[in-house]
Amino acid sequence: MTSPLSRQLVQWRRELHQNPELSNQEFATTARITDWLQQGNVRILPFDLTTGVVAEIGQGEPLIALRADIDALPIEEQVTHPWASTRPGVMHACGHDLHSSVMLGVAYRLKQQEAQLKGRVRILFQPAEETFNGAQQLIDAGVLDGVQAIFGMHNAPDLPLNSFKTRGGAFYANVDRFLIRIRGKGAHAARPHEGIDSIVIASQIVTALQTLPSRTFSSLESVVVSVTRFSAGNTWNVLPESVELEGTVRTHNAEIRTQIPEKITALIKGIAGGFGAEAELEWIKGPPAVVNTPAWADFALRLAEECGYQAESAATPQMGGEDFAFYLHHVPGVFVSIGSASEFGLHHPGFDPSESVIDPAVDYFTQLAPRALKIVANENHQEFTDASSCS
Repeated sequence: MTSPLSRQLVQWRRELHQNPELSNQEFATTARITDWLQQGNVRILPFDLTTGVVAEIGQGEPLIALRADIDALPIEEQVTHPWASTRPGVMHACGHDLHSSVMLGVAYRLKQQEAQLKGRVRILFQPAEETFNGAQQLIDAGVLDGVQAIFGMHNAPDLPLNSFKTRGGAFYANVDRFLIRIRGKGAHAARPHEGIDSIVIASQIVTALQTLPSRTFSSLESVVVSVTRFSAGNTWNVLPESVELEGTVRTHNAEIRTQIPEKITALIKGIAGGFGAEAELEWIKGPPAVVNTPAWADFALRLAEECGYQAESAATPQMGGEDFAFYLHHVPGVFVSIGSASEFGLHHPGFDPSESVIDPAVDYFTQLAPRALKIVANENHQEFTDASSCS
């Protein structure tokens, strides 16, 4: 039989799902989460934030942090549950409503045992993860001041329920975006010899970009180059003068990451120049790789096994990105993936994760928090190997 809190968390998740808000627009979401925390007498910290909530349980030192994200995506939902999005073109297609519900449950559970906590647990309900600027907003506001370790999760629709994975070192990838602009010479489609065909040039650039991972860098490195938008022309009988390409590059290697813009620039200028055209690259740097602290990753995996998860101890690095990475540049910690068993993946209009994820994840982080406080307080690495039974 489910507990009253378990039923409440599902209800809150559905309310969040019905009322999604885009990055940096999460005003109603912030108000809801704040109200629900206050109903549980959970302390809200007065950080200067436009959106997002920071709560805290416990007293004294040490201090650790847990993080959930709260924003949605500009996607038209195709799932037909009664709690489907009521906002056209906006959907929780990444499960941030699930993550928020989990951390709300953890806040309530930790509040019940606040007198026994040996330190403080700060819970971050972070805005704007999808635009990769929310974590930095919270860091700039000072939410990491005094924090000695941080922990976060993401649901994984490609994994079955009760599965859990993480790894020490690089887990999620560096994420960068590029815009490539090619300028040729427009012409009548019946007389292409009078112009410089920017579409042909752009097509060759798209093909050539795919050789970067396999012919420029070692095949043992994880490098993905994807062109996701090809924009050109506005009618059927004119060769357009210009084309714009957009896409993303993912890698786990920081050194390779720094080399890629130069490689792309040389490639596109060489191809365009051979046709008498011009090409330029605009590089938009995104979040770095999520690099987990090995000792905390080992601890997280051992605790997951004790809590009944099927834990994967040698998880394959993921090519997705996460702005949780910014926190790990300041404090040690670990980011984990928990199976949510959706037929459709993240950022898909049919994404439909199982709500059965919530209760076990609440149990897990409720156990993790006091255990992590003990480890940080003792500064005893032997403690990393001691597990704790979940309820």
